[in-house]
Amino acid sequence: MDEDISIINTNTRNEKIKNFFIHNKKKIIAGLIVITVLLISYFAFGEYQDSKRLKISDTFNSITINYSENNKEKTAKDLIEIVKEKNSTYSPLSLYFIIDNGLISEKNTINNLFNVIIDETSLDEEIKNLNIYKKALYNSDDSSESDLLDILNPLIKSESVWKSHALYLMAEFFYSKNEMQKSKEFFNQILNLDNANKEIQLEARKRLNRDLSE
Repeated sequence: MDEDISIINTNTRNEKIKNFFIHNKKKIIAGLIVITVLLISYFAFGEYQDSKRLKISDTFNSITINYSENNKEKTAKDLIEIVKEKNSTYSPLSLYFIIDNGLISEKNTINNLFNVIIDETSLDEEIKNLNIYKKALYNSDDSSESDLLDILNPLIKSESVWKSHALYLMAEFFYSKNEMQKSKEFFNQILNLDNANKEIQLEARKRLNRDLSE
């Protein structure tokens, strides 16, 4: 008797499953099609991204290898295009190459390229912070106090590994302006940082003992 009941239950369950597939056949097929399309799109996009990265890499290497004093303008133009690609590796490297080789003299242009790297390119947090510091360093010679602080505040208010570098840059900025009290305050902040760069911390202590002791 129990066996007969079990057989009936099994048949009933199978019938329900069969009816479910019959009544929902179109939905199931549509769902499978959507899943298939998504999987194909995912893998196709991955291959496209890999191909794009390889193309940018080859382009960057070709531009920098063939660079000479005779093609500075074209090199700058081509590297700007790579910056605008917002590639996490080669966009920053292109900007560094432009700066290191003096390919562009207009500061506004360089700062706009930094903004593309910092604000629009997908970077690891500390790589982004490094570029904020590099932007500040680039502008430090002729920036006002407020402009330099505007650039560095994201680092100064963070726990980034680049915070001590930012504080040191501000401390030296005020020292160069003969604003000793402000300079001293920033040097002291470095000494109180738990994750300060050890070399930066040492230099801050030297500066305080040598030039800013009372």
